[in-house]
Amino acid sequence: MKVTELGLPGVLLVEPRLFRDERGAFVESWSARRFAGAGLEVEFVQDNVSWSRRGVVRGLHYQHPHGQAKLISVLRGEVWDVVVDVRRGSPTFGQWIGVPLSAESGHQLFIPEGYAHGFAALSEEAIFSYKCSRYYDPASEWTIRWDDPELKIDWPVEDPIVSEKDRNGLRLSELGPEALPDGLLRKPLVC
Repeated sequence: MKVTELGLPGVLLVEPRLFRDERGAFVESWSARRFAGAGLEVEFVQDNVSWSRRGVVRGLHYQHPHGQAKLISVLRGEVWDVVVDVRRGSPTFGQWIGVPLSAESGHQLFIPEGYAHGFAALSEEAIFSYKCSRYYDPASEWTIRWDDPELKIDWPVEDPIVSEKDRNGLRLSELGPEALPDGLLRKPLVC
């Protein structure tokens, strides 16, 4: 397994070993022992799966004060995954990265607490899975507009299909301090 820190602290691209042969492929998508050996000691308590058709954009979502770390995988198709630093006081506050993820590559994305997350479905159908370190808490959920003009996220879709909730999200600059986690990572990660 190869783990690479991307342009935001603690946001990691995880490249598990993918075994292919004439029958198809096999990947071990999660092993607490293997991930701990790579410095990712996280206890996951909830798994979520979503289905999206081409052009769907979901996000940008995060929880605060009951933040969630997430491990993202694509089970079918391809997505463009976006992570935004929403930790007040962070030197990378408001910065974002976009990463292509696909079932074909088997790559995963680890997102620590303190980051907003969203994705765009690039294939006809995208089945998207994510493990969460805390249970979903509707009272802690925040939504930032997927097209916040201040973030200038370059979404690779034309005429995106977006939910009403995501269309009505707030701009990052409209969120007060009570809506933003502090700028410290909860646990240092070693790569």
